[in-house]
Amino acid sequence: MSIIQQILFIAALGVVAWLMYRRIGIIGKTIRLGKEEIRTDQPAKRLSIMMRVAFGQKKMFDRPLIGILHFAVYAGFILINIEILEIILDGMLGTHRLFVAPLGSFYRFLIGFFELLALGVLIACSIFLIRRSVLKVERFQPVRHREMNGWPQLDGKLILVFEIVLMIAILCMNAADSALQDLGSAHYPATGDLLVSQWLKPIFTGWSESTLIVFERLAWWAHILGIFAFAIYLTYSKHLHIALAFPNTYFSRLEPKGEMKNMPEITQEVKIMLGLETQAGDTAVPERFGAKDVADLSWKNLMDAYSCTECGRCTAACPANITGKKLSPRKIMMDTRDRLEDMGRNMLANKGEFVPDNKSLLGDYILEEEILACTTCNACVQECPVLINPLDIILQLRRHKVMDEAHAPGSWNMMFQNLDTNQAPWKFSASDRFNWAAALADSGTQENQTES
Repeated sequence: MSIIQQILFIAALGVVAWLMYRRIGIIGKTIRLGKEEIRTDQPAKRLSIMMRVAFGQKKMFDRPLIGILHFAVYAGFILINIEILEIILDGMLGTHRLFVAPLGSFYRFLIGFFELLALGVLIACSIFLIRRSVLKVERFQPVRHREMNGWPQLDGKLILVFEIVLMIAILCMNAADSALQDLGSAHYPATGDLLVSQWLKPIFTGWSESTLIVFERLAWWAHILGIFAFAIYLTYSKHLHIALAFPNTYFSRLEPKGEMKNMPEITQEVKIMLGLETQAGDTAVPERFGAKDVADLSWKNLMDAYSCTECGRCTAACPANITGKKLSPRKIMMDTRDRLEDMGRNMLANKGEFVPDNKSLLGDYILEEEILACTTCNACVQECPVLINPLDIILQLRRHKVMDEAHAPGSWNMMFQNLDTNQAPWKFSASDRFNWAAALADSGTQENQTES
């Protein structure tokens, strides 16, 4: 590799590193806008969950075929990128296949294994692209799910095409490299025929050495620049979950799914009402009940938003969505992330500080109709492959709407009034609460007498 190529490579690496540093910094700042929440208990259990769900892709295998294909893409792309270490060192040092000499015959086996993984990624991504574009899997279609209109729909397809192109580039690069080895070209150490790329070598039959060198260099640059571009694009795409799935599953909620987190100040009021406490304690009244904007949510809620894979499993399982309601748990997460992205751009434009923009998550991004449709059944939480909790965000937004803005459907207000006066959702006193059971017993007795 010439000194000019080395300089160009180092310059490209520096630009990518700077762009990644800036982007990751903004993502970190927007996540830290959320409220503090401690999730460091039971580290062994958390580590076990992370290894099973994030690394082992456990929940993806609820659908075995899709799970296998997804694991092929995930494992293949992660492991193939180990080869990037060699490419980066070659680019910086001006060498070619730096690890051939120290690894010897094992190098051929290792690159052959990487090629097999690349073929798996190529096949799996092609199948996923067909599912989205030809078979038109319902949960990805914007006609039924408005949150998939525009960029989200394009993003899902673009990332698949991106990965297919990268895999083709690495296989073509290796095939041209092998053809140059056969010609005895200088600077191309012998590795022998590789597992997959050897079948592409006939394409280069009759090519001159200079033409092969140009093609191999173009494929090399296409692959590494593609990887650099992919790394930057990843931070703007739903595929950020590739990195965030690990911390997101580690810090996931350990309590049972059906257990709702009570508000301490409200719990205290209820205890006073029930006579369990006689006077108010030290619990301060919060500035706002529930959540109106992302800063009212916890940092984990915001990490959930960035970790969303947009797979739509949550929405496909949501009974409210199935029955035609506007609620889509996937849209809740995407809207939360869109709000964070807008705030991130605001911070970039204002030297890292957020300047109020008179917008809020509830109202400008998520509608009242959506959050009121939720049945709190936890189907979305159960389905998520990376343990995201859309319900927690919905509940906090709904608490704000009801408690801060005193805006709730009439049927809810009637229930709240009954709870206040009767300590039960029904409109009868506590002394009459079990009359229905007595009536049911009398009815059963009469039926038995009739049968006798």
